[in-house]
Amino acid sequence: MTPGARISAAIECLDLIFDGMPAEKALTGWARRSRFAGSKDRNAVRDHVFDALRRRDTCATIGGELTGRSVMIGLVLFHDDLGFDALFNGVGHAPDELNEEEKSRLSKVLSSEVNAAGGASTSWDLQDWCCDKLSSSHPQNARHIAEALKSRAPVDVRVNLRRSMVSQAQEQLHAEAIEAETCSLAPAALRLKQNARKIARSQTYLDGIIELQDAGSQALVGALPLDDCKTVLDYCAGGGGKSLAICDLSDAQVFAHDISVARMADIPKRAERAGVSITCLASEDLPKHAPFDLVLCDAPCSGSGSWRRSPDAKWRITPEKFNELLGLQFEILCKAQKLVVPMGYLAYATCSLFAEENGYQVRRFLEKHPNFERKSQHNWTPADECDGFFVCVMQLKA
Repeated sequence: MTPGARISAAIECLDLIFDGMPAEKALTGWARRSRFAGSKDRNAVRDHVFDALRRRDTCATIGGELTGRSVMIGLVLFHDDLGFDALFNGVGHAPDELNEEEKSRLSKVLSSEVNAAGGASTSWDLQDWCCDKLSSSHPQNARHIAEALKSRAPVDVRVNLRRSMVSQAQEQLHAEAIEAETCSLAPAALRLKQNARKIARSQTYLDGIIELQDAGSQALVGALPLDDCKTVLDYCAGGGGKSLAICDLSDAQVFAHDISVARMADIPKRAERAGVSITCLASEDLPKHAPFDLVLCDAPCSGSGSWRRSPDAKWRITPEKFNELLGLQFEILCKAQKLVVPMGYLAYATCSLFAEENGYQVRRFLEKHPNFERKSQHNWTPADECDGFFVCVMQLKA
């Protein structure tokens, strides 16, 4: 595909997304209809679509309206070295040339007659109510965080310290033409700088020497009181990323649970590759193994800390859905606390940037459960060059 044809494909996908289709579904549908597209083409179109969604409102303001074409015009203006003549020229499958109205608007943008920044919701590329929540949650650096959410997220891996030293894993990746640097956020973290898309097919990954995991997520696991624990329950385990990281830092017996057993389907395979043991539990099995020294509740949340990776999520979430999540988070905490051994720990975690999902939930829980006390609390944001995370460790009094 030519660069212009890739722009046309991105426009097609964006129009479907703006009509309400999830981004992944739009991209998958386009790929199935476009058998001629190679892996590089599919990756390029995905990058265009995700870059556009990260800066949707700014690009729409530049282009003049919320359509795939206008948003891509806005994106190309500031983020493509090829320029409009090479991309919007009507040659082959490229988009048509800019019309007079589009040319006039771009001239005004470039001469500052049209303010591409607009208000906070436009310049921050967030919904109005999300801007308000981010501002109240991070009054000192909300704008910095919002700006960080517009860029692509880094690709990090966690070195399996039971199988390799960090420097050895770094050398093995280098031998496979994948360049990585150490990351100060977590001792076992490597940040991929070149050929990151090769990682899932690399021998280093297939041999269980590394796992894909954001450095902030690794830092969260590192903040858990694992030295004091012989049994750990990952209560909302999902695919088991944090369960695996816990195994690497602790000799504790690790259990994984999720309300949807299907979400844990990959854990046995991932654990085998890493050379560790994780016991997956259905809800009805929990009483047989409780209580636990540590229960980690990585609760369902807005996902605002990872909106760089799923940029359509910040446009799809609604205040109603957000409020539903608040209720679910508190319900999960109240259920999980029953599984903690006296003097054991309950850790509440999210990948959210919003205080209502984080510190507010902890305060609400402690008011209702005074038999727990807060021991530590940490948060990370995209301004720290990682995804956004929150964790609070509470201890059950004797």
